[in-house]
Amino acid sequence: MTTAPQQSRTPREVGTVFVTGGAGGLGAAVVDAVREAGGTPAVLDRDVPADGVPHVQVDLADSAAAAEAVERLVAEVGPPSAVVTAAGTDACGPILEISPEAWEKVIRVNLLGTVAVVRACLPHLERVRGTVVTVSSTLGLRGADAATAYSASKFAIRGFSQALAAEYSGRVGVTCLVPGGMRTAFFDGRDERFRPAPDQELNDPANTAAAVLTALRQPVGSEIREMLVMASGEPSWP
Repeated sequence: MTTAPQQSRTPREVGTVFVTGGAGGLGAAVVDAVREAGGTPAVLDRDVPADGVPHVQVDLADSAAAAEAVERLVAEVGPPSAVVTAAGTDACGPILEISPEAWEKVIRVNLLGTVAVVRACLPHLERVRGTVVTVSSTLGLRGADAATAYSASKFAIRGFSQALAAEYSGRVGVTCLVPGGMRTAFFDGRDERFRPAPDQELNDPANTAAAVLTALRQPVGSEIREMLVMASGEPSWP
């Protein structure tokens, strides 16, 4: 007869958290939340984050460059105790109005970039029984018109997260975050057809980042496998 391992009741220290997309939007909110919690954020992004946060500039559409960027951050700040994959892009419009290159870039950034960063972090995370937080979307629960690339990538993130949680059970924690729309620059520059309505309720990204911290602080042996966080009036869910 085997005995189940004892779970800790002690919340984890936040530690060193690698954040993709940490120069803006949800990623920047996660960086702020990690710092406020006493942790050390480190960013992978095309842009430079604010306030001197350790970072490597990288285009996550290039999987090899993304993996190399992880190792450069490890050399600079030490190995991660968690990774949060907040980077994301979109190409809105009917599928035949979007070039194949633009459509496929969404998959490369949102899915393949996420996988490349997570793969590079896993050996480090396994040593400390760390945590992966992937970021899907409510459009990863229900596809939307004029969002085939984004929906495809975010559905795939959920499947990847579930499979990774099974594969690394007891070795690395995996949380799939499913956020609704947030007040960020993500919608800037879009055609009016693809922007939230002026009266649409959007969540403060700081609220979503606080939920990420809850996942990161789970005691060893306890995991939040999936969490949905959104404004009360989110129209894309249920």
